[in-house]
Amino acid sequence: MSMSQIERPETTFDTYKDLFKTIRMRREEGILEMQLHTDGGPLRWSLLAHNELERAFLEVGRDPATGVVILTGTGDEFCGPAIEPGKPPNRNIMTPETYDPIFWESKQLLPHLLSIEAPVISAINGPAVRHAEIPLLADIVLATDDTFLQDTAHYPGGMVPGDGMHIVMPLLMGFNRGRYFLLTGQKVSAAEAHSMGLVNEVLPRAALKDRAWELARQLMLQPRLVRRYTRIALTEELRSRMQGLLGYGLALEGMARMKS
Repeated sequence: MSMSQIERPETTFDTYKDLFKTIRMRREEGILEMQLHTDGGPLRWSLLAHNELERAFLEVGRDPATGVVILTGTGDEFCGPAIEPGKPPNRNIMTPETYDPIFWESKQLLPHLLSIEAPVISAINGPAVRHAEIPLLADIVLATDDTFLQDTAHYPGGMVPGDGMHIVMPLLMGFNRGRYFLLTGQKVSAAEAHSMGLVNEVLPRAALKDRAWELARQLMLQPRLVRRYTRIALTEELRSRMQGLLGYGLALEGMARMKS
């Protein structure tokens, strides 16, 4: 049997568009918009959001009909809430059994995002204080002028930043700036993020989504294989870094949260 005769399970937009409670999806002109939310408002990071993002990125990556992805949030924040320094939730309450599903999902979440074979645009619609590495892994990053980036959930909150932050932030910010960001809980404004190259364009809130769609339509002008293979080429190094370092960082994060 030739490769062209092998039957694969069909993934279409209709099979996954309504599966997720924290992600609202619409697709027009081959452009898929993924809008993160919690009960219609800004995303409140949770185990549910963690689980759904891992599954959603996998499904989107399996759908050949999506030509460009736009990832954005809801309201005046991209994601939160911030964790008060020194008061992390669930400090040292993990056992190997309770951490295992989080470990498994976390090993897949960012690799699934990077395995989407369509250009990804992030439109950061306000402060991103939990897992800012997710929108920063897009090929094109837009942000509102009141956006700031911060990691409140890991070291400042008593946890090891081992679930991808330890790879992404030093890589994108520079090794010293990335380590400082993670260790101090530094708040990086949109203007500072733009000067560092983390964000490509800073826009008024009212212009953010229109600009994301304008860029998406521009990317859609190229043939499908040009879009697809360019995305693969531009994410190969990121995927290789995840392969070598993500599981190790997650193991360290988990060990630091185990009961003594």
